[in-house]
Amino acid sequence: MSNLWGDSLSGFWSAWIIVISLGTIGISAWLLFSNRHTDKTPDADGNVETTGHAADGIEEYDNALPKWWFQLFVGTVVFALGYLVLYPGLGNFQGLLGWSQEKQWEQEVAQAEERFAPIFEQYQEIPIPELAKDQEAMQVAERIFLNNCAVCHGSNARGGYGFPNLTDNDWLYGGEPQNIVTTLTNGRNGLMPSWQQLGEDNIENLTQYVLSLSGEDHDSARADKGESTFMSVCAACHGPDATGNTSLGSANLTDNIWLYKKPEQSVADSIRQTLHNGRNGHMPAQATYIGEDKVHLVAAYVYSLRYDNQEG
Repeated sequence: MSNLWGDSLSGFWSAWIIVISLGTIGISAWLLFSNRHTDKTPDADGNVETTGHAADGIEEYDNALPKWWFQLFVGTVVFALGYLVLYPGLGNFQGLLGWSQEKQWEQEVAQAEERFAPIFEQYQEIPIPELAKDQEAMQVAERIFLNNCAVCHGSNARGGYGFPNLTDNDWLYGGEPQNIVTTLTNGRNGLMPSWQQLGEDNIENLTQYVLSLSGEDHDSARADKGESTFMSVCAACHGPDATGNTSLGSANLTDNIWLYKKPEQSVADSIRQTLHNGRNGHMPAQATYIGEDKVHLVAAYVYSLRYDNQEG
């Protein structure tokens, strides 16, 4: 029933658009031709009929439009009708040329793929550590990064709240070439469960213990109590030494890098919020959008950011 209703509604709006479009053009043409007349000739006394409009003693003559101006308006009417015959614009009518923005986009993408595919294939054969040192290749890779990755990681790749900084040496899933390729190809889904069931007292003890791991100011007595809780519920993912696990994407809690800390927020408050509410991160797979050859190139670019940081 809903499909039938939807189809009839689509037909109605299609007809509505056709009527409005053609009606507007028709009324414009009628106004243009119905008001066409020749210039008034002066009478015996030299007076010329006016429209009756006057301002500051100046009267408006009732003369016709200049011929070229009238023809220009006629041309716009002819152009509008010709456009609507050739291109989409009249509801569901697709135009005699069959043009659509989707087809044009697909055609341009196909042309770009044909033009640039050999270049990307050439880069595909170069190992990522070597490709990361190719300045020309990295300029190409940077453009792909800016178009597809910068919206989350920033144009400088330094990330933001909930989005990893790609220029440091902190990698949830590992920063080696194959790790980066896997991340770009398949995406990542990170989950940190909420621990509200532990109660406020244990959450505060855990908070103080995690603060102690990275050398932050903390309550030593509470941190000592939180250590046993950490070993019971957190070490399975973050490891007994709290340095994380790249196979799980669990964070290193000892390096004082906090993915979910807002600029105005203290480290302690960020940890408490994480323990209370948990975290759910999602990195979408990119191979579907940019292709495996570009994944290889972008992986080299991301690796180059890590490489440059190590060199620095």
